Amino acid sequence: MVLNITDAASSQIKEMMKEEESANIRLRFGVKGGGCSGLSYAMGFEEDINEELDVLEDANGIPVVIHRQDVPIIEGTTIDFKQNMMGGGFTIDNPNAIVSCGCGSSFKTATNAGTPDENC
Repeated sequence: MVLNITDAASSQIKEMMKEEESANIRLRFGVKGGGCSGLSYAMGFEEDINEELDVLEDANGIPVVIHRQDVPIIEGTTIDFKQNMMGGGFTIDNPNAIVSCGCGSSFKTATNAGTPDENC
């Protein structure tokens, strides 16, 4: 399995999915260039998929779509949802990340440094 989603994150994502208008909505998870360390996580909802480019899987009851080129970068990643006194948010634990910035959403791997954003 490429992506692990904890029970807390699954519950939160399911609540967010209820607000979407489509019954065929999936969680899209991947990476994009930028951020302080060179790569940033991208997470959102997607209805359209390209079966030649995307990997489909079910992670803790959540239908997930991942672009094939992102699989080696995020393989084994866990998405969790943490609640604290300041609110809540998703946390991402990527075993492939060798450097992460303080915000936790920017990283680089041993094989992919990305392109850091100069404005960070």
